[in-house]
Amino acid sequence: MTESKARTGVIDAPRAFVQPEALDPHAAGASHSATRAARAPQGVAVQAALRGVYVVAALGIFILALELLKSGAGGLKPVLSGLSAEGITGLLGFGWLGSYLVMSGSPIAAIALSLFAGGTLSELETFAMINGSRLGASFIVLFVGFIYYVSRKRDPDSIYIGVVALITAMTLWAPVIPIGSLVLREGWFDDVRVGSPGALVSFVDLVYDPVVTRAGDHMPRLALFGLGVPALLGSFYVFDRALPNLEAPGPTFERVSRLAQRPLAMFAFGSAVTLLTLSVSLSLTILVPLTMKGYLKRQHLIPYIMGANIATWIDTLFASLLLNTPRAFTIVFTQMVVGAGVSLLVLLFAYGPYSRAVLTLARRATASRRGFAVFLATILVVPGVLLAI
Repeated sequence: MTESKARTGVIDAPRAFVQPEALDPHAAGASHSATRAARAPQGVAVQAALRGVYVVAALGIFILALELLKSGAGGLKPVLSGLSAEGITGLLGFGWLGSYLVMSGSPIAAIALSLFAGGTLSELETFAMINGSRLGASFIVLFVGFIYYVSRKRDPDSIYIGVVALITAMTLWAPVIPIGSLVLREGWFDDVRVGSPGALVSFVDLVYDPVVTRAGDHMPRLALFGLGVPALLGSFYVFDRALPNLEAPGPTFERVSRLAQRPLAMFAFGSAVTLLTLSVSLSLTILVPLTMKGYLKRQHLIPYIMGANIATWIDTLFASLLLNTPRAFTIVFTQMVVGAGVSLLVLLFAYGPYSRAVLTLARRATASRRGFAVFLATILVVPGVLLAI
């Protein structure tokens, strides 16, 4: 009896220290799942708070950048003269090449508005530079497509998507230049002037004016402008950190992309994605993985790009309000309305022949190395020639 109790004690004692999960693997899995479920809301809250911090920081840097650019705009005039960036054609080429350089149109458009607010550019020159930024904004898609081409078994479809995006932007926004210039000259939208809210103006005057004024007392205007450019790019970088990662779209996004197959639906889809992310670079860039994975067909790219290129004007409109220059808002509004009008006319009445022409041209440009070299030379030479005129 004693031996039995002793044996039982030896066996039972360790069991007292064994966790139930060790005896039941299913219980262990349930326990870990419960722990993850408990931690999930905390993780979501932390991520949401972090994104909120990024948004506030990006907005603060963005306002500072605009104030620096506006105050230092006068110092850029000799530089623009040296580059022959004068007049409508020169500023069109300058904005076009500038969007290539930063691989985004929004910073170039914001710089154009700052130059206008600072008295360096005229109304039509500002309009031309902003339009140039839109012509080259889709270069980011070609760049990402090239990265996919190099890293993903050299599939030419990734480059093809970038070529389609550039051709679509160039062919749709080129007619906006003469039409929009006519609208501005005739004053059709002169009554559309929205000034900055009083509270926003007071906030900027209180927080940013002392900083910018003090910097201007110790720096030449050109240096002040030069300081504003990286600040502006930095604000867009910080804001991108607040956005969800759409490089690998989730199931919901993919399901919606499959449902939106008609041109008008794809137009709305591209607009919605850009409005949600406030970044046309991001909304256009995800075309590459979506198309490569088969969620979008080639013929559906064009209306998506159209919608994205219209919705992207929201951040530029916001920049015009921050500059407290009502006429700047009119310029952006004209650009947006005329651009949307041209795109919708093509979409509703000429989409078939237009899409076939764009896709055929893109196919020829990517069918051989020679064709692609000719395409690259064209998109670089044309804005260069405009800049030199």
